[in-house]
Amino acid sequence: MKLLGIDSSGLVASVAVVENESLLAEYTVNYKKTHSQTLLPMLDEIVKMIELDLESIDAIAIAGGPGSFTGLRIGSATAKGLGFALGKPLIQVPTVDGLAYNLWGCQGVVCPLMDARRNQVYTGLYMFEQNVMRVLESQCAVGIDEIIEKINRKDCSVVFLGDGVPVFQEYIADHCKVPFAFAPAHMNKQRGAAIAALAEQYYQVGKLQTAAGHKPEYLRMSQAERERLAQAKQK
Repeated sequence: MKLLGIDSSGLVASVAVVENESLLAEYTVNYKKTHSQTLLPMLDEIVKMIELDLESIDAIAIAGGPGSFTGLRIGSATAKGLGFALGKPLIQVPTVDGLAYNLWGCQGVVCPLMDARRNQVYTGLYMFEQNVMRVLESQCAVGIDEIIEKINRKDCSVVFLGDGVPVFQEYIADHCKVPFAFAPAHMNKQRGAAIAALAEQYYQVGKLQTAAGHKPEYLRMSQAERERLAQAKQK
């Protein structure tokens, strides 16, 4: 099985190819460029470097949200375009699940934090048991205080990762009552390889979708939508 993994849900853009539980290539960029400028050139470079025939992939795995509205749309459009052009199915992986999968085998609770602005985070709680990732709290958009309260109630050590860590690191230090740690640089951001690796499990149980049927899962309204709703209520 050969899968192409794409994640542009946050600040990082990442593309990877995984074949039979082996990572063939991964290209990840965390820099001040829009994902529309980076994703296709990154994919093109991978294709050249490993002499990849895109027709040989079995499916395209995409981080399906939540995350940056613009980033999700760019990733979705890229995956859908490839799916239509190649006649391949898509595998939608929840963004926060994919981020947690970076810490496969971690002892204790894994808590991804993606900065959702307005003192909120896209987050969830996960634990690895007998080589399987168990979802303790499904991905959601909540206040940082709410997820820390849930962690404190579990009375178990926790590892935080994601672009929300530097934003809320001080709050975590002041309010987290259980032993905690922060994932190191090579494990603390989105990775296309994690999306593709987790998608292998989805593929085995038939969790596929067509390019036409794919759409991102935003979890909450965009700022423009919230402003329109607020204006409508004032009328």
